[in-house]
Amino acid sequence: MGVIAVVLNAGSGSGGAEDASTVLETIFREAGREVRITLAHSGEEIERACRQAVDERCDALVAGGGDGTINAAASVAVGADVPLGVLPLGTLNHFAKDLGIPADLEPAARVVLAGRITAVDVGEVNGRIFLNNSSLGVYPSIVRLREQYQEKGRGKWIAAAWAALAVLRRRPFLGVRIETPEETVVRRTPFVFVGNNEYRMIGLQAGTRDSLTEGRLALYVMRAESRRGLLRLGLSVFWRGADKADELDLFRVPSASIETRRHHLQVALDGEVFVLEGPLEYRVRPGALRVLTPEPGHDRDG
Repeated sequence: MGVIAVVLNAGSGSGGAEDASTVLETIFREAGREVRITLAHSGEEIERACRQAVDERCDALVAGGGDGTINAAASVAVGADVPLGVLPLGTLNHFAKDLGIPADLEPAARVVLAGRITAVDVGEVNGRIFLNNSSLGVYPSIVRLREQYQEKGRGKWIAAAWAALAVLRRRPFLGVRIETPEETVVRRTPFVFVGNNEYRMIGLQAGTRDSLTEGRLALYVMRAESRRGLLRLGLSVFWRGADKADELDLFRVPSASIETRRHHLQVALDGEVFVLEGPLEYRVRPGALRVLTPEPGHDRDG
């Protein structure tokens, strides 16, 4: 058996990457596996460490951090003959939750050791992949402004609240033209959300997915024309579900092209914001990522 390469984001969640490294080294070595652990302090370091591990033909590439970290590792693993392990060390950990991976470090590491591989879909836009979702409109603007507030010393959630208020105080609407294999639609919207497979959009389970292997994207396009309409839409989706909200269009498609009048757009991919050149060419890549996952029915709380 070869090396298990582990790349930990030193800045994810509440920190503690060095302690996690010590725990992981003990778990893997007690299981008789050779492990190489790298603590990365930036997105560039994460990507570089992942590429080096794949180039050196590791048996598995394991990423520890939030969804942005897992995305960076998956971007390297896609197309390579190496499975991806996921250690949910971030704040929200959406991808890990949807895969049923335990939230605690030790049971998540034992999922890696068990070696059960599942091929899951990824979304792609203009050559960049996403595991959870991509969006344009108000959300990328809020993320960028939140980062600016954080640089001034504000906490993440306070910064996010102030950023949301600042963005929504403006008129955060853009005109979009969306082409799918079945139809073309034109909308004026504050928000376009593209999910890698369909999301639950009702009640307390909103924001989760039943499957990552359906082979299609889910495009949610808001038709709210005012800030008050945004609030009404949010309440309607929460209580009734996206498919029953009159102000929200849902398209289940394998691909879509999105155009606006802007040549460059802020686009969020798994919570990280990038500037991409339009048009935005979205597609799903069925089964493109091999992931180490627990057995069905496994207790995700460990």
